[in-house]
Amino acid sequence: MKLLRVGEKGKEKPALLEKNGKVRDISSYIPDLSPKYLNFKTISILKNIDKEKLPEISKINRIGSCISSPGKFIGIGLNYSDHAAETGAKPPSEPIVFMKATSSINGPNDDVVMEKNSKKLDWEVEVAFVIGKEAKFISEDEAPQYIFGYCMVNDISEREWQIEKMGQWVKGKSADTFGPIGPYLVTKDEISDINNLNLSLDINKIRMQTGNTSKMIFNINYILSYLSKFMSLQPGDIVTTGTPPGVGMGKKPPIFLKPGDQMKLTVDNLGEQNSKVISR
Repeated sequence: MKLLRVGEKGKEKPALLEKNGKVRDISSYIPDLSPKYLNFKTISILKNIDKEKLPEISKINRIGSCISSPGKFIGIGLNYSDHAAETGAKPPSEPIVFMKATSSINGPNDDVVMEKNSKKLDWEVEVAFVIGKEAKFISEDEAPQYIFGYCMVNDISEREWQIEKMGQWVKGKSADTFGPIGPYLVTKDEISDINNLNLSLDINKIRMQTGNTSKMIFNINYILSYLSKFMSLQPGDIVTTGTPPGVGMGKKPPIFLKPGDQMKLTVDNLGEQNSKVISR
């Protein structure tokens, strides 16, 4: 299933995208795609609904983030071998873990705000997984049992704040609008091979990033198992798994976002994002 949230910011309704392209309102079954309802019971309920009897949403003015109010928004850094090489970094021997503030979450096509003191705003197309039941100290083999589904993330990063200022990466990753998510939350049964998805990102119709999840240093099952040894993971938690080469910081000379720039992101089976950078 492809699940999404449609409507004005703060007034989104949960919906289901059918294979024929119709969008159906599922708010009579679950009020939102929030941690309380992102579990395998919900998947079972929705699979058994007569979709034809659900109200169709014929006019969609906005798609919101495909998850609301997650408890955690976790990032994995330098997780593609070719991206690590372009930044001059040594490939990590263990996953690099950072947090993004949940207040950074944005709709997939909403504007991305460049703050007044931002100088090095960058892009990162990524695949994220979403937790479907509490995970603690689980093995790599057990990991798929805990994954609700997958979605696309643009891990917007302010490189000066992330790298040149003291402290952790979180402050370069967490400004409002720095976390476009969606358009869809795709249940794992719809993805035949999560380790072979193509990713791309264009800036102003020029291709910047091209990659495939097969280039991940640490695959998704390993990441989930690894994280569960340091913290419990709850339903609705988002873990975004790193980006392929082609980020602005890695260009020679570096290229950074500016107001007016248009970003287009695509990932196989996870949809497309289109957002514009605006100034504060």
